Amino acid sequence: MAQATVAGPPPMTRREFLFYIWGASMLLSLGGATGAILWFAYPRFREGEFGGDFPIAVADLPPVGAPPEDNPAGRLRLVRTDEGLIAIYKVCTHLGCLYSWVPANGRFECPCHGSKFEVTGEYIEGPAPRNLDRFIVRTFDANGNLLTETITGDPNSDPAAGSPVEVPDDAVEIRVATGQRVDGASVS
Repeated sequence: MAQATVAGPPPMTRREFLFYIWGASMLLSLGGATGAILWFAYPRFREGEFGGDFPIAVADLPPVGAPPEDNPAGRLRLVRTDEGLIAIYKVCTHLGCLYSWVPANGRFECPCHGSKFEVTGEYIEGPAPRNLDRFIVRTFDANGNLLTETITGDPNSDPAAGSPVEVPDDAVEIRVATGQRVDGASVS
């Protein structure tokens, strides 16, 4: 009895092989580029890292009228006034220098170009075009419920934008969102 031979698939040509290799390399490079774009575009801020939320216990707040409390990790200064709590960004609004607190004068002064600001971040004099920028402050109770929050918006059209946040008696924790900033009002 004669045995039947089964014909297999025709052998791959050189042209087909190069086409498959080209397609696979294109998919690999597009996949890598997409992954790199997503890795850079996706915000990866963690709690306690600049660009994220900084938790602060109410017990750790500076008293009313005390000098501003420096927070280097958050790049902010906490100021407590009679009206409430302010978190001020530590960068001058003129050219981005780091200003400092001068206790003898009771104000912030930029060593680069001489801009001066009150303890609450309001412009006094110098080349700065606006008041110091403020971060969003939120207060929470023991159950994690939001009690008060900084009013956002444009301070040039809404004078309440960036105003001090009242710290209620039942507040347990405060979170400063360094990823959200209210620009200082322009000065004339």
